[in-house]
Amino acid sequence: MVIRKRDGREVPFDDTKITDAIFEAAKSVGGADRQMAMEVTLDVLKYVKANYTGTITVEQVQDVVEKILIENGHAKTAKSYILYRAQRTGIRNARSELMDTVGEILKETDRDNANISNSPSAKMLQIASAASREYYLNRLIPKHMADAHRRGDFHIHDLDFYGKTLNCLNIPLGRLLKTGFNNGHGFIRPPRRPTSAAALAAIILQSSQNDMFGGQSFGFFDYDMAPFMEGEDEETVFQAMEALIYNLNSMHSRAGAQVPFSSLNLGLDTSEGGRKVIRNVLKAYDCGLGRGENPIFPNVIFRLKKGINMDKGDPNYDLFQLAIAVAAKRMNPTFSFMDSSFNKQYDGDVAYMGCRTRVISNRRGAEVTSGRGNISFTTINLPRLAIKAEHDIMAFYQELDEMINLVAEQLYHRFKVVANLKVGDLPFLMGQGLYLGSETLENNEKIETAIVNGTLSLGFIGLAETLIALVGKHHGESEEALILGEEIVAFMRDKMDKMSDKYDLNYTLIATPAEGLSGRFVRMDRKEYGIIPGVTDKAYYTNSFHIPVGYEISAYDKIGIEGKFHKYTNAGHISYVEFTSSPVNNTEAVEDVLKYMCACDCGYVGINFPIDYCDQCGYTGIIDGDYCPKCDVELAHERSRIT
Repeated sequence: MVIRKRDGREVPFDDTKITDAIFEAAKSVGGADRQMAMEVTLDVLKYVKANYTGTITVEQVQDVVEKILIENGHAKTAKSYILYRAQRTGIRNARSELMDTVGEILKETDRDNANISNSPSAKMLQIASAASREYYLNRLIPKHMADAHRRGDFHIHDLDFYGKTLNCLNIPLGRLLKTGFNNGHGFIRPPRRPTSAAALAAIILQSSQNDMFGGQSFGFFDYDMAPFMEGEDEETVFQAMEALIYNLNSMHSRAGAQVPFSSLNLGLDTSEGGRKVIRNVLKAYDCGLGRGENPIFPNVIFRLKKGINMDKGDPNYDLFQLAIAVAAKRMNPTFSFMDSSFNKQYDGDVAYMGCRTRVISNRRGAEVTSGRGNISFTTINLPRLAIKAEHDIMAFYQELDEMINLVAEQLYHRFKVVANLKVGDLPFLMGQGLYLGSETLENNEKIETAIVNGTLSLGFIGLAETLIALVGKHHGESEEALILGEEIVAFMRDKMDKMSDKYDLNYTLIATPAEGLSGRFVRMDRKEYGIIPGVTDKAYYTNSFHIPVGYEISAYDKIGIEGKFHKYTNAGHISYVEFTSSPVNNTEAVEDVLKYMCACDCGYVGINFPIDYCDQCGYTGIIDGDYCPKCDVELAHERSRIT
């Protein structure tokens, strides 16, 4: 006889492979017996000869082996054989899916993220990412966790970097500029002038990004850069800040040939040098790139604090006004409030990242921002739990409790995997002492004692759809739903605080920045549970605790509701106010909204509005007519819209 392989090839029947497989299965359950394996093989051959002629497939032979093992009383060996067979099938399927994914990437890279290019290097990096994801799901992550990710019960973010590195970092820029650093090709001495300080800041961001997969932030950019501004004129400082913005939009050093996901926090330094930095970063961002294009990066985060820049008479109030004017044109900067109930206790030593990440409390070390970041985060599919509960709120809470336990276990698994990395695996991040606690570690030492200062975060998505599935309305429509929504988020925060005690690590709750994930979850749930009005009948779930975008509600009512959730999400949060058009001619309204956001105990906020963009010359702004005000080209086919 001949046997047909899965790839269609036909080869001579080899009974020794049957014996080897049975023997390995028996050995795995403590019943290793080569003689038994040979006897079962003989029975298999007899059965095949009696029931098949000519050609038999691999799958048919395996079916016969299972049958004979069970009939001959070898139940444990049969179970081991079946499990091994299923595992091998899973690996083969994963390989097949991986090849399909590679084929799609070779056509065009995944553009869900606008920061990913379609270059050859981007394609290669995306292929490597796809292979890494399959490796970790099939070879490293415990099966029950991997299955939960595959099913869409939760989503492990940046899965392709699971065992390679950490998420993000607030870089201690001031220390590196003061002492100098080595990024692998020789020592870089401290700068003396604004231009060189800004250039080195870009290099530091890029070097740190090469060691990490997530965002890179300067938590106190104005304070850190101020010493290099003494005695410098405005034009010199402006040129330095403009060059920094140009660099951060052109250095492709992140996976997928992306530029670093960079954030600059500023606004509170009242010294002459600090004010120069703040003013000229804002002016350079206002000018845009070379043809006026809206910069993608950095995310500029203007920190607000009463007595420093919030009100008339404050020393930096003029810079707050400038920040508002720039945001009204560019949608950036965003704004963080140091006087919110959960930030005030740290006396302004709180920084955010443009992706909304916040890191400050620390059970294992100093409660500071610099030198710390998020290790990883995993997001729960909250609407699915509500759908499965079928309006039974207690059943929902029971499912949520169990899911949080599983996510906490998965986050701890990831922590232990990464903790085994050595300083030499992350030569800039750990080797140059950027991460708090890594300063005294040797090159061959593990990094666990440093990363205990980081955070492990549970994320959530679709609170609005969850409430609709449970009580028929979301938190913008019903006071009952709002109360329940706050209880659910408070429950998740309380659970994460308890996980901090259980694992003695910084477990936190984040209002997930969902982007592509919001579409993944709803597609999977629609396939599983059908179209549910208000829940799965849309292209995406609503981000975290936000009010659904299409729901008619005033900006003040929206903020009054969303502001209630910021205090629970200690790993990060953001709320937006949507303007129908640029408020560039009504900056007073922006200031009023921002101050109301502060009064509603928000921590981090931004404004959104559509921006017109001329594809011909790069002009970015509001275009009222049919012609670009800069190049006078008719815009019927040349105008794009940024939202």
